[in-house]
Amino acid sequence: MMNLDDLPTPALIVDLDKLEANISSMAGRARQLGVSLRPHVKAHKCIQIGKLQVEAGARGITAATLYEAEVFADAGFDDITWAFPLILSRIPQAQVLAQRVELGVVVDSMHAAQALVATKHPFKTWIKVDCGYGRSGIDPAADTAERLVGLIEAERLRFAGLLSHSGDAYDHDTVEGRAAAAEQERRVQVEVADRLRAAGYEVPALSVGSTPSMTAVRDLDGISEARPGNYAYFDLMQVRLGSCTVADCALTVVSSVVSSSRDHAVVDAGALALSQDPGLPPASMGAIYDDYEAGTLDDDLQVVSLSQEHGKLSLPRPVGRRLRILPNHSCLTAACFPECYVVRGQRVVDRWRVWNGR
Repeated sequence: MMNLDDLPTPALIVDLDKLEANISSMAGRARQLGVSLRPHVKAHKCIQIGKLQVEAGARGITAATLYEAEVFADAGFDDITWAFPLILSRIPQAQVLAQRVELGVVVDSMHAAQALVATKHPFKTWIKVDCGYGRSGIDPAADTAERLVGLIEAERLRFAGLLSHSGDAYDHDTVEGRAAAAEQERRVQVEVADRLRAAGYEVPALSVGSTPSMTAVRDLDGISEARPGNYAYFDLMQVRLGSCTVADCALTVVSSVVSSSRDHAVVDAGALALSQDPGLPPASMGAIYDDYEAGTLDDDLQVVSLSQEHGKLSLPRPVGRRLRILPNHSCLTAACFPECYVVRGQRVVDRWRVWNGR
């Protein structure tokens, strides 16, 4: 059986004990809040992890791309929300997939909804609502929701409900701040739904969530489901937000020092291993473990810059030294690799494919 120290570097490592604990914890959190869990598989892009999430009680999955949705459908997942503003050029592809699984698509414009109508296929259609993040979604104060639902129902699309993403929870490094972002998302969703119901429309479901909001939210009254993703792995960003501890983080990159000078060293994990997400202050491109088993980081040693394959460290280290890196953003880091090594302690127990195609 292969040992962690036997792996060629850089290597993507998934700690199975921590992964299972994170999946179980979020499943329990969703039950406590009275919502179903539809995890976002873009965080890991891994069939085996998706199956662990379903076994823990998840009801369906969320995908960021149609490629993800197709791969997971091929693996037997049959209830998938493609939680991305509808890409018009992908509608024929989505229609093929929707004929073999329960596929939800997302719109936030009349133009996108009309493009679905033109297919004459009864797409399960979610309306994306901007609850304060400011990235995509309809203005909740406008009458767009009423006009979209009117079109959906008149043209025999299937209205799934309202969907949002509390990405603004990433702006808060306190439980109170993240809870406030989550409450704003909940409140806005419920207000729009109440307005639609008052106008005579049925609103089947309200879908919300992000990992930092789900770790802090106190009440999800009126909400049907949550769609966090990052919680399976967590990462340095979530540690700095307070969503988790270092000891909770299940995804790391093992890297080797390949060059060392008087004031720095270079490792073999660059931007194509760690991504270039700068994370949250204090500035670094990744943290280095001092003691992995104890869940402690080296306060003095950081990844300070990245080029394509090189990672520059803040201090010199001997050539050949193996280091374990906690990435800023586990979702982007996972997508940099074609596979991950699954470990329990130092023992490599499996290798799982990362389905990172487009």
